[in-house]
Amino acid sequence: MCKDRAMPRPRDLKENEPSFSHRDRHRVAVLVRDRMLPIELGIVHRILGRAAGPSGEPLYEVLTCALVPGEVRTDTDVTVNVAHGPALLAEADTVILPAAHGVDEELAPGALPAPLAAALAHIRPGTRIASICTGAFVLAAAGLLDGLRATTHWSLCDHLATLHPAVHVAPDILYTDETTATGRVLTSAGVASGIDLCLHLVRSDFGASAANRVARRTVVPPHREGGQAQYVELPFPRPGTHATGRARAWALDRLDRPLTLRELAGLEGMSVRTFTRRFREETGLSPQRWLTLRRLERARRLLEETDLPVDRVAERAGFGTAASLRQHMASALGVSPSAYRRTFRGIDTAVG
Repeated sequence: MCKDRAMPRPRDLKENEPSFSHRDRHRVAVLVRDRMLPIELGIVHRILGRAAGPSGEPLYEVLTCALVPGEVRTDTDVTVNVAHGPALLAEADTVILPAAHGVDEELAPGALPAPLAAALAHIRPGTRIASICTGAFVLAAAGLLDGLRATTHWSLCDHLATLHPAVHVAPDILYTDETTATGRVLTSAGVASGIDLCLHLVRSDFGASAANRVARRTVVPPHREGGQAQYVELPFPRPGTHATGRARAWALDRLDRPLTLRELAGLEGMSVRTFTRRFREETGLSPQRWLTLRRLERARRLLEETDLPVDRVAERAGFGTAASLRQHMASALGVSPSAYRRTFRGIDTAVG
């Protein structure tokens, strides 16, 4: 979890360039460049900028900066007027780099343009850095992804791997979250996967409840696992075939009981084999993996929002025993149920 830090005002921040004003919030700076995609800037402001605690208090302060303050061209017929310059990056707890369409893909190792390299030099050691779509090429060219897993838009993953052989490119996932000796570095796939990345940041910083609140307000799924396929050849049911949505809705109401593939397939009038194939086509996950993730989500919410003993949380989430819940949480999150509860109940109390 990233903790807020009360930092002194950087000496190189110009007096007419406002610093972050709310010192009790996690500070996010979004660095935009010419040929930016407006939707990606909007995603960061909509998810992180609207994330709120139980009483509605904002959890993040999000500001946008550019290499030079002023108008920044987009990949459309509009421009964005950005008030802040790159010195703003020196005060950020998290820096996010959206894509610059048709520009990033040409950035070879060590070949960052001087203004971009100078901007990145403002970032303090330990600052969390994330990219959306081809923003990963910037991080790779800066050497920040060497030896790490990373992803970008599915159509450019091969190019990223060829141009930056020191990067371990994962071509078919939604986002990566890597921890290094100097901090965390995250990458996400094309455009809308920035939503998944930002929700992952909220979840990591403030817990599942906070992520669910902003997801509901934005009308998007609260959690798509980072390892879920970013590109599915058949994203919608084919004409004349049955979808698996009814089975998923039925399962969500019965997560506390054992559920079998045969039961789920029977609800849709399919064989287990056909159901499994269609389920994966529609969700990018196997039925078993989907059930595990939904159960983990329920367990996290129960740990955050109730005082139920861990064994009762395990039963109500469908894991059966506290030992099983501990095993799944350790594998997925690296913490025990008790440690998770201490962390995120503490955050809710502090902000609520």
